[in-house]
Amino acid sequence: MTLQTPLDHAHAAMEAAPEDETARLTFYDRFAEAEVFLMLARDVVEDQAEPELFDVGDARFVLAFDTEERMGDFAGKAVPYVALSGRSVVGMLAGQGIGIAFNPEVAPSSILLPPEAVDWLSQTVSQAPTQTQARPEELRAPTGLPDKLLEALDAKLRVAVGLARRGYLAEVTYDTGVNGHLIGFTGVVSGAESALAQAIQEALVFSGLEAAALDVVFLRDSDPVTAQLARVGLRFDLPEPEVTVKAEPVAPGSDADKPPILK
Repeated sequence: MTLQTPLDHAHAAMEAAPEDETARLTFYDRFAEAEVFLMLARDVVEDQAEPELFDVGDARFVLAFDTEERMGDFAGKAVPYVALSGRSVVGMLAGQGIGIAFNPEVAPSSILLPPEAVDWLSQTVSQAPTQTQARPEELRAPTGLPDKLLEALDAKLRVAVGLARRGYLAEVTYDTGVNGHLIGFTGVVSGAESALAQAIQEALVFSGLEAAALDVVFLRDSDPVTAQLARVGLRFDLPEPEVTVKAEPVAPGSDADKPPILK
């Protein structure tokens, strides 16, 4: 079977290098970011969704797929489902002793994620960044950053559709004398600050550099520091949202911001 989806590729890389922690973390990162289709035991009723469960040994698993076609191939018929982000799925299952059977028997990325992995991933993606105050005194071109961190940042920001216009990564010295790195975002959509900060936090964790630090600032185009960052910083252009002319009907439970309640 040929590789078809980003999760197929990430899973193949993880399987090819079982001792490579970065490859393993990349797969979990891709899963958290992906839209997955969770098979239900029955249709959603009043925002209550009951996932289909099956037992393997002493553990219970829900069934999740990264395409509708794969879900249909597994079920062999039309089945009720909800479409959610992977992070939403693990968040709702965490602490319940339930794992995830992902693409079972229908894809090269078929894998059983045990309840411990679900709990770990839920905890990982829910880590909140901390807030500090300091004034940048000098900005320089970024140096000494590992390639895997830059790749993780690029991957995170490529899916941060419509949250900001661009980001600039630079080395910084603060008025406290502390040296570090920061990424400054411009053209930030109102209310998107926490999502962007969380994305940077996850890039650190999933690159295997959770002990590292990367400061996040939100800037106006008119701020003096914005011009400085544009001169010396490494630039990331965030994708713009697609313009839709006509709103399409939304399937029950497909809004990741308003996931149904699993019971």
